[in-house]
Amino acid sequence: MSEQALRPSVTLPAAERSKTPLRRLWASLDKQLLLIVGVLLSIGAMMVYSTTFDWSLQSRGSSTAIFLQDHVRNVVLSVLGMTFFTVVDYRFWRRWTPFLLLFTVGALIAVLVFGDNTFGARRSLIAGRFQPGELAEFTIIMYLAAWLGAKNTRVASVWQGLIPFGVIVSMIALPIILQPDLSSAAIIVITALLMYYLSGANLWHLGAAFAGALLVGFIFVQLNPYAQDRVNSYLSSLTDPTQANYHTQQAIIAFVNGGWLGRGIGQGEQKFGFLPAPHTDSIFAVIGEELGVLGAALVVALYVAFVIRGFRIARRALDPFGALLAIGFTLWVAIQSLLNIAVMTAVIPSSGLPLPFISYGGSSLLVLMIGVGVLQSVHRFANLRADLPNRRQDANPYDRSWRDGRTRLSRASSRRSAPQARPYV
Repeated sequence: MSEQALRPSVTLPAAERSKTPLRRLWASLDKQLLLIVGVLLSIGAMMVYSTTFDWSLQSRGSSTAIFLQDHVRNVVLSVLGMTFFTVVDYRFWRRWTPFLLLFTVGALIAVLVFGDNTFGARRSLIAGRFQPGELAEFTIIMYLAAWLGAKNTRVASVWQGLIPFGVIVSMIALPIILQPDLSSAAIIVITALLMYYLSGANLWHLGAAFAGALLVGFIFVQLNPYAQDRVNSYLSSLTDPTQANYHTQQAIIAFVNGGWLGRGIGQGEQKFGFLPAPHTDSIFAVIGEELGVLGAALVVALYVAFVIRGFRIARRALDPFGALLAIGFTLWVAIQSLLNIAVMTAVIPSSGLPLPFISYGGSSLLVLMIGVGVLQSVHRFANLRADLPNRRQDANPYDRSWRDGRTRLSRASSRRSAPQARPYV
């Protein structure tokens, strides 16, 4: 839906008509969100160079900025993707979510059959250039927002709510678990459960879904010796830190070396062969060593600010679909950053997760920036509607009319009198 479709019978004020399309686009954006993401990307570029300059010199022998150049290229492509999804009305994508789900499931199955086998796991295609697991995190948010936000979806029903929800999440999560990639599967399941909760799920049904997810995770750990070793070393480290696995111990050393103010950019030592994947999974530990506790706290504060902006955008969304999209993408960034930081600070067992907007990456950064573009689109079209003269105020997509007083997305079909209809799926 275009901007003109939002205001077919009104005339913009002269001041608005005098603005160029680019100026109108800029005026409708959430500048604070852009600033937060811009600072995170800047920190990321700085830390990617710090963690790869020696590696670039040793592997290529001519330049210390090879990996930084690749990362900057990925950032530019990701910004272009974000811009495209910002301009396009987010409601346009709703009709394409079933096809996106089918494509993602097909790609996940293709990884299991034809994927590149690296360190005993199959997670990528096309020589490591495409990781369907990253796309799966994006897909589950898009599809659940469309399904849970549909008026004919009865979220509180077992047959039309709980069971379809379990099928949808299982279609995405189980192939990822089989790769194996428990950390990405955990992000998908946690994000999906929170979206299910906020859309008006029955608490008993939510508890059943959560218990089922825990059971699947427990079975996977028991059947996977590598995952079991990580859990056992984590449990041992709770009483004796020296029993923690190698990755966790090196991260702790990095934070201890950094102190409050850090050693300075490029002066850290743990990235030189001690921390595994210092430019991706372990980059927060490098931040702790080179920028200190204060630098690490700044990064955490930026993620908190991102979450606040994301939820404010969700509250102003035009419809439940937009609100759920904003909530889903905000939760996705929050959960991924929280898990990465928790691993680096030995709060949870170690796992391989990039730090959003900061870690070196291609597909992961692209889908994250596309998510930011969707957030901006939700904000932009809410602003366009708010700017209409003599506008009709849209109903707030949240209410507290539920018996437990929780904030839920409003939906006509959640009332007892709503007719039963075929769900979105």
